[in-house]
Amino acid sequence: MFDEIPSQRPDTPLLDTIQGAADVRALDEKLLPQLAKELRAFLLFTVGQSGGHFGAGLGVVELTIALHYVLNTPDDRVVWDVGHQTYPHKILTGRRDAMGSIRQHNGLSGFPKRSESHYDAFGVGHSSTSISAALGMALGAQMAGREQKAVAVIGDGAMTAGMAFEALNHAAHTKADLLVVLNDNNMSISPNVGGLATYFSKIWASKAYTSFREGGKKVLKRLPQASELVRKTEEHMKGMVSPGTLFEELGFYYVGPIDGHDLPRLTHDLKNLSEIPGPKLLHIITQKGKGFTPAEKDPVGYHALNKIEPKPEKPQQKRLKYQDVFGQWLCDTASQDPSLVGITPAMCEGSGMVEFSERFTDRYFDVAIAEQHAVTLAAGMACEGQKPVVAIYSTFLQRAYDQLVHDVAIQKLDVTFAIDRAGLVGEDGPTHGGNFDISYLNCIPELTIATPSDENECYQLLNTSYAFKGPSAVRYPRGTGLGVAIDKTAADLPIGTSRAILTGASVCILNFGVLLPSAQAVAQKHGFSVIDMRWVKPLDTSAILKAAQQHSLIVTLEENTIQGGAGSAVNQVLIQNSITTPTLNLGLPDSYIEHAKRSEQLAQIGLDIEGIEASIQRRLQSLHATPAA
Repeated sequence: MFDEIPSQRPDTPLLDTIQGAADVRALDEKLLPQLAKELRAFLLFTVGQSGGHFGAGLGVVELTIALHYVLNTPDDRVVWDVGHQTYPHKILTGRRDAMGSIRQHNGLSGFPKRSESHYDAFGVGHSSTSISAALGMALGAQMAGREQKAVAVIGDGAMTAGMAFEALNHAAHTKADLLVVLNDNNMSISPNVGGLATYFSKIWASKAYTSFREGGKKVLKRLPQASELVRKTEEHMKGMVSPGTLFEELGFYYVGPIDGHDLPRLTHDLKNLSEIPGPKLLHIITQKGKGFTPAEKDPVGYHALNKIEPKPEKPQQKRLKYQDVFGQWLCDTASQDPSLVGITPAMCEGSGMVEFSERFTDRYFDVAIAEQHAVTLAAGMACEGQKPVVAIYSTFLQRAYDQLVHDVAIQKLDVTFAIDRAGLVGEDGPTHGGNFDISYLNCIPELTIATPSDENECYQLLNTSYAFKGPSAVRYPRGTGLGVAIDKTAADLPIGTSRAILTGASVCILNFGVLLPSAQAVAQKHGFSVIDMRWVKPLDTSAILKAAQQHSLIVTLEENTIQGGAGSAVNQVLIQNSITTPTLNLGLPDSYIEHAKRSEQLAQIGLDIEGIEASIQRRLQSLHATPAA
């Protein structure tokens, strides 16, 4: 047990011999607990040095070792749900010495990534995809005639999503060699880990019981009434001590719950389950943050760690995170409007809703990892006169796109979407990047879209969007704001109106969102105009047309993909009005932006101050170039 993160690399002689899963399988089984101890110590050290996901990995150290010890990985496939817990997996599969680079530019990804290692069977970032992917792999191998096992490791939280149950339902109708490992670290499915549960799970996983059970089926085929009696007896015995009845009814062979930190039990049950045909489910109980006292006491707070940095000599200015701006606005508005309800798909802390959940308990709804349900739940509430606010990450709203269109927008229902993590998200990389929301929202009728440029604008645009009688969206980024004070007494901003920031000549930059300071820096240096557009939909067309008449180049700036983004909408306004003023659309390229610090990502794609300036200068040079004779 560790009480603090090691500042020096721990001594790990056994772990140092592991260059891949084959080395794990070559160990004497008696050495596996020692390997687990060293792996946990090394994980603590490396995350302290590099930052990254933390608690979930500590909780699956024993499971990771057992899977690689029993299975013939990478030929056998292991699909990790979400991927926060895969640091131990990376360490054991040849990436130990590169762990210091995790989530950094040109370093290891914080999630499984197929291009990074052949041990990473499936790339993930969103939850609840593992069972579908592993089932597809099992069926694909079966069709190809390969002897290959597929395992999905899924948490009890991820099991709440509809996609997970869709996959379970389908798997039950196949003969796929699929094992689902349900990693229950919150006791949310069942607290039964006592003596009876352990005793019966040992029996259910034993070869003797399996042989007896399968042999008995053959004998009892000719005696239907007796067969049904035996089936019900077995089912009721399991139902008394485990949640296995649900999974058995779905068609899975269920074992558990067992202690997920008991390596001998894990390896024993995994070996036996690997010999049982068809879909199986192993239910394990683990502790998030296992082995690190602070993480065991506060698993939410220690979900991830920032890199341990020396403290600055001078205290830095306190700046609000955008999620906290939203949290303040939500509480302020709820105290004035009893019809406001807050909805989140399992992102209470990340979306800044903790205070709201405590102060307005009866109006707070955490629907778990179920984005589609969250949106349609809001639609239903809106039908009854409530004012739902759905707090959701940009990348997760993608999962509920049909519900947004079909259940909210078509019916013109009064639902406000607070879209967090819009734009680049730094070290979490492309699976979590909110790069597309302007593009996929802008084509939906009846929906307004606001793009605040600082904390005060975010607060005011949330006010305005909430007051709008219909579907509305406010997109704001991950991280801290500029330090701008919030004026809570300000009047609502008129929908579809921009604000002039700088007046200049030649070039006008139309800014959408938080890149405004960079636009201002470039404009002040060269005497350009800057307009903070505030709204993507509806656009301030009069401001656009006026700017086009007064300038020789219109530049649009956004932290969204250029394809179908705000710049495209501006181009459309100019074309429809037969305006031929040249344009330059600056935004995210038609490619996925790999993990790095957000500042590094912006520099890489030319959206930092230097990149914006260089792009504008190149465009001006091309416009002024003399055609070749």
